Amino acid sequence: MSWRRARSSLAVIVTAAVVVAGMAAWRWTHNHPPYGPEALSISSSLSLVSYAEAQAALGGKTDPPLVSDERDQLVLGRVTWQPPPEPLDGGHFAIFLIDKRTNRKPGDVAVSAPQEAVSLGSAGVENRIVERYAWLRGAGDVDVGDNRWRSNGNRLGVYDETASPLTFVALFPYVADAARKPTVATAPVGMSDLLLALVYLGPDGQVYWAQRLQG
Repeated sequence: MSWRRARSSLAVIVTAAVVVAGMAAWRWTHNHPPYGPEALSISSSLSLVSYAEAQAALGGKTDPPLVSDERDQLVLGRVTWQPPPEPLDGGHFAIFLIDKRTNRKPGDVAVSAPQEAVSLGSAGVENRIVERYAWLRGAGDVDVGDNRWRSNGNRLGVYDETASPLTFVALFPYVADAARKPTVATAPVGMSDLLLALVYLGPDGQVYWAQRLQG
């Protein structure tokens, strides 16, 4: 092999090594959280409230979920965090309220924040949370049999890091028909039955971390 050809081959090897190293560094950075939950100094609370108390807590920004049965229950939640060291920049926080007895989330939640800052719903990416955190298995979809899965209530997706303090009210409806198998959390529920968690997800659905707040 000539000196020129050897030098060319060496250059190709070096370039390939640089590319591989660069990809490895990108993957590490891509999946590495920019900060941990301790940077947010998170505080939270949960309590059972009446409809009037829920209205007052939401401060007139929205109405609580409609209560149609005296056995329905409303749970008031508050989550507060200090400004993070970096903006969410395409990522988001997800707040989960889960009935640990059934691993169900409430279906109807009102929140005291602008719609562009906080959304109510669910997404397939949340099944990745369950793979990493067994204690958060209620975050994912529900197996309803015959290889079918259904959305398990709703979570709050927070897309604006300045949305703190965040107040929300969740409805736990009473289901009189014992034969029914609802896929959302229902009444009666006690405070010891509830799990509240904050999860940080990256812009491509990376599960950065999950923090248990209550329960």
